[in-house]
Amino acid sequence: MPRIGKARDGAEPTSAEQRRRQVRILDAATRLGSEHELARVQMTEVAKSAGVAIGTLYRYFPSKTHLFVAVLLHRLELGADRLPARKPDVCARDAITEVLIEMTRRFVDRPLLASAMLLSNSTAPAAVVPDSEEVRRTFHRILFEKAGLDDPTEQDRNAVRLLSMLWSGLLVTYLNGGATLEETEADVRSSCDLLLAHLSE
Repeated sequence: MPRIGKARDGAEPTSAEQRRRQVRILDAATRLGSEHELARVQMTEVAKSAGVAIGTLYRYFPSKTHLFVAVLLHRLELGADRLPARKPDVCARDAITEVLIEMTRRFVDRPLLASAMLLSNSTAPAAVVPDSEEVRRTFHRILFEKAGLDDPTEQDRNAVRLLSMLWSGLLVTYLNGGATLEETEADVRSSCDLLLAHLSE
């Protein structure tokens, strides 16, 4: 399990150059996380690959957990526009199902990176790693937007909250060799059928 380090927020970029620097760090972590298990990804190598000083890296990301939770958030935000939109003849439940199937395939395409992001996010206390809460909000927002639900009910929100936790667990099971991709996708579909049966339209 990665060490979380100090209980403090990472610095937020305040200029375009600082934002570019932060993105370079996230891109470097993505590359290294795709090539090595999380335990073998060294912060010094991330800094070197991003072309920043190690102090700069730790200013933005106080620990490896902070870093890979931020990578997860970054990838969710980047990939949202490329996810399938709801078709006119498709119900909201089926729209969310297809989005989750597509996200499953994208995640498992880089299994080492997926493991690093999911492990980091699952062990990140929200009070220490605020991006973990932002991951949750972003994930839910993407599902509701792709389903065309502009005003989800409390029941809708609870169903999607439970679904997101179950989906994460299904991914971990697959990445650990406990299920095939076909079985995982079938379980995603079954989970959506069960949890979203009463989703608003």
